[in-house]
Amino acid sequence: MKKILLTATALVAVGAFALTGCSSERGGDTGSGAGEESAKGFAADATIGVALPDKTSENWVLAGQLFTDGLKKAGFKADVQYAPASNTVAEQQNQIQAMVTGGAKVIIIGAKDGKQLSTQVEAARDAGVTVIAYDRLIENTEAVDYYVAFDNFKVGQLQGQALLDGLAERAGHEAPYNIELFSGSPDDANAPVFFNGAMDVLQPKIDDGTLKVVSGQTEIAQTATEGWKPENAQRRMDSLLTSSYGSETLDGVLSPNDTLARAIITSVQGAGKPVPVVTGQDSEVESVKSIMEGVQYSTINKDTTLLVEQSIKMVGQLQKGEEVDVNDTEQYDNGKKVVPAYLLDPIIVTKENAAEAYANVPSLLEIVKSYQ
Repeated sequence: MKKILLTATALVAVGAFALTGCSSERGGDTGSGAGEESAKGFAADATIGVALPDKTSENWVLAGQLFTDGLKKAGFKADVQYAPASNTVAEQQNQIQAMVTGGAKVIIIGAKDGKQLSTQVEAARDAGVTVIAYDRLIENTEAVDYYVAFDNFKVGQLQGQALLDGLAERAGHEAPYNIELFSGSPDDANAPVFFNGAMDVLQPKIDDGTLKVVSGQTEIAQTATEGWKPENAQRRMDSLLTSSYGSETLDGVLSPNDTLARAIITSVQGAGKPVPVVTGQDSEVESVKSIMEGVQYSTINKDTTLLVEQSIKMVGQLQKGEEVDVNDTEQYDNGKKVVPAYLLDPIIVTKENAAEAYANVPSLLEIVKSYQ
């Protein structure tokens, strides 16, 4: 099985990676990645630090409140902090160091830039603190004990398949289909994993002529969206429409999340062109509405509630000195170690299956039903 290697080489070698693929099979059922210190357990009312990035999506906003409420309910003292929108990495570094100094027993980190936290997590390890990487892997350090996330390679595969399905359903003509590719921010370790998963599905169709990337921009360095900022995605889409789609029709766009999907759609609509098939991720409210209106084609349901609950469950196991549940011990190589992970399954959502997909998400189910 190939490991998910989050290195600089991986960021620019997408084509080769996509051709070879990557198994989404998981290795191992349970296990423990923490050292002897965490195995001893700690006080039931201990402080648990949660360091989150800036509030770039609805899911990050929700996560902070869920951690605050969930840790308190479990009997812990919660120290939940967001990095500010400016000087984000440096401030998150300071926040993590303060949590270590303040005596946190576990620090859960949703990294702004997983490549720039090694000094802080190593200080945490030296102080006997267990570090759980949340949603985004922390790279190039052995001081990460666990990783908890949705299966992000599978997210990309689902997005790629949704694009193919949408093209067959909506393009109105036979292949070849004209598409463009977008990926996430270069400082987010998940961005290449999403992209590689999608290319695992799409690259064979590019190779056989079913899909045509009219701009020729297929490398992740070309498709990246700095900071996950919608204005950057919209600006790039504007440029692509001007340079490559004067006479050509754009049939589909691989978008890695909902915020960028809506920016891409805004660009296309602003140019007076038909809206192509556009994928997404995160089940943001405005995108769910757009899907039900038949505009955006798909999103991914990654229930933040479940991810936070699993994180807090892991904290509880650490507190009791129990073995921590993991279900993948092979895929997530951060450059220094393979980090034991607990991966949750994402769900593709289209207009057709939205009611079923959000059956356990009342707020989104209500939106879906309002269109039925």
